[in-house]
Order: sequence, then structure tokens, then C-alpha cells
Amino acid sequence: MGNRELIADLSPADLPGRDLSTDELERLVADLAGRSEEWAHLVAFDSEDRVYVSLHRDAHVDVWLLCWTPENDTGWHDHDVSAGAVAVVSGELVESNLTLEHGAREIRVGAGTVFSFGPDHIHRLNGAVHGSVSVHAYSPPLWRMGQYAVNDAGVLRRQSLSYADELRPLD
Repeated sequence: MGNRELIADLSPADLPGRDLSTDELERLVADLAGRSEEWAHLVAFDSEDRVYVSLHRDAHVDVWLLCWTPENDTGWHDHDVSAGAVAVVSGELVESNLTLEHGAREIRVGAGTVFSFGPDHIHRLNGAVHGSVSVHAYSPPLWRMGQYAVNDAGVLRRQSLSYADELRPLD
């Protein structure tokens, strides 16, 4: 897990026809991040609705291009049974992780960085600066995600969402 410098040597053409490990997901997003000629025409920004485009989907992996502004916030969520990796192509993202002792812990993730996580990971992402771009890959492909919010009684609850729904804060 943790942040690493980009390493590029696994492309969609090289996929092994099985679910990928987090290391393989990192290699895949790093490769795609370095080939902007394949997706640069899809980059756009909208402060109200985050721009996201599917770059690849098969039975084992799901790859997305996401474009961020500081107003774009996913809210607290998980990726159900899928592991994932993110390559920050430009700008900077803020990944927040919830701790019981200290509340939200924010990590600023700059351009040129890749990080990954397992299916048990709960986080919140937003663009730290206007014009941030990232490539995300999930394996197995996303079908459902969990969205989290605190209810009126102060209890944290999970709501199941389709992968095609835009993540937004529920609170």
C-alpha cells in the first residue's frame, strides 16, 4: 500500500486474464498515466459533477480516468470486494482515512505518485487543486461500492451503490 514513484510496465494489452494483485494494479495505472495521448482528449473539469470516463473494462479489471476540482469530493466509501490503485497524473489529490482516535487523517498525493489499497480500505478523495487528473484501476471490476455517512443518531452507516453512480458526500 503506501505511495511509490511511478513504474511503468503493464498495459491493458498485457493483462493476464485473471484478477490483478495491488502491485499489478499499480503497474497498470502507472503505464496508463504515462500514455496520455490515449486519453488526454477525455480530460474535462466540472466543479458540480466530477468528470470520470471508463478507459477499460473486462472480466478482471476496471480502469477509469478521473478529473478533479477542489469541489469534487467522493465522500467516505469503500470498493466492496475490489482492490484498487491510483496514479496521480497531474495536480494533487487529498486522500482522507478515518481513524477512531484522531478523526480524519489527510494525505496529500502529488502528481507522479501511485498508491494502492485492498478491498477493506475506506477512504475519501478530493482534488486538492483545480485541474488534477488521476487514473484508477480496480480488480475484480467494480460492481458495488459502499458509501458511508453518520445518521441522525450519530451512528456510521453504509449504503450500497452501483459502480456507475457518482460518489458524493452523503453527510
